[in-house]
Amino acid sequence: RRYDRSRRGPASSCAVIRGLRRLSTPSLMHRETGMEEYSAFVGLDAHKDTVAVAVAEAGRLGEVRFWGTVANEEVRLASLVKKLSRLHGRILVAYEAGACGYSIHRQITGLGHDCVVVAPSRVPKKSADRIKNDRRDALTLARLLRADELSPIWVPDTAHEAMRDLIRARHVAARDLQKTRQTIQSFMLRQDRRFDGRPWTKGHLRWLRRQSFEQPAQFIALESYLDSADRAVMRRDHLETEIKSQLRNWSLREQVSALQSLRGIALTTAVTLVAEIGDIQRFATPRALMAYIGLVPSEYSSGATIRQGSITKAGNSCARRMLIEAAWSYARPARITPERKAELNQQSDILQDISWKAQIRLCGRYRNLIANGKKPQVAITAIARELLGFVWAVSMQSQLRT
Repeated sequence: RRYDRSRRGPASSCAVIRGLRRLSTPSLMHRETGMEEYSAFVGLDAHKDTVAVAVAEAGRLGEVRFWGTVANEEVRLASLVKKLSRLHGRILVAYEAGACGYSIHRQITGLGHDCVVVAPSRVPKKSADRIKNDRRDALTLARLLRADELSPIWVPDTAHEAMRDLIRARHVAARDLQKTRQTIQSFMLRQDRRFDGRPWTKGHLRWLRRQSFEQPAQFIALESYLDSADRAVMRRDHLETEIKSQLRNWSLREQVSALQSLRGIALTTAVTLVAEIGDIQRFATPRALMAYIGLVPSEYSSGATIRQGSITKAGNSCARRMLIEAAWSYARPARITPERKAELNQQSDILQDISWKAQIRLCGRYRNLIANGKKPQVAITAIARELLGFVWAVSMQSQLRT
């Protein structure tokens, strides 16, 4: 059943996507850094209690030396940055993302200096290097920073980071619930108790509550598992309610609302994608976003031999998992229910065009892949990759509107 709209916008969704691609800003990974503006480059190997410091002077032949180790305290870091800026002038600081978060970045930028947080997985390493310590790590960061060989990550503001922490807490609660339910199912299978029907429905829960055992210890164990599952459900539902409440005051709520125009993307999925991806404008093309999420095929080619393997699984695993789950909705034929149509009518004409174009393309793409002999899991991964392209288009459109 096709979706017949009574009114069409002045431009097609393809034209909109082409226009957004031209208007989008360059990617962080391809921005002009202007390294000649700095007179020294500082590498920090940050840990919970200490920070190892190395300084590389500007120029190809500039000296690279280990400065020392300071305590990871706000006063000590402020004194260090002040001393280095007085000796060298304008400096650029870099450290690897880790458990310490973005506190060092915010402190250094708050003092008026430039600082970048780099991805540890993308720091070049020599295959023959078998020695690793804080001193060598700091020296490597300073040297690579001067050579512009590091890949900086996007640093969220405090409000965005808070929403990301909240959505991750919800996913932890959902994962705990899943593990508890798996434990209950394994327990019942060991006792040769099987339920005929869909699991975790009201009927299934009533069946579990009616179980009795010859040994009282087994009944106590089952009651403990069921109580843990009930608490996990309450915790997950409470966090989902708080997400809806905090979303009202979030600056990216319009982007979250726009993403829900796509089939398979509900509120939790939309908030997760926006919170984990961050500023969508830093990706110049959908392909850059696909590579960032890790949904592009890996490759090991040499000469005339081209070998492509499974997806790289680089980047954010939480966003990638949510996209895979959303892609399963496109295994069914393209259609719009009356309830879904009422929700889409609240969106702009351009977003409705993109949403329907996504259904037509992705549902047909899934059928073609299955007809060509692809496994459902492989086909869904390909659908998730193309769905991410429509996520990019919808997000860019909402950014232009705001």
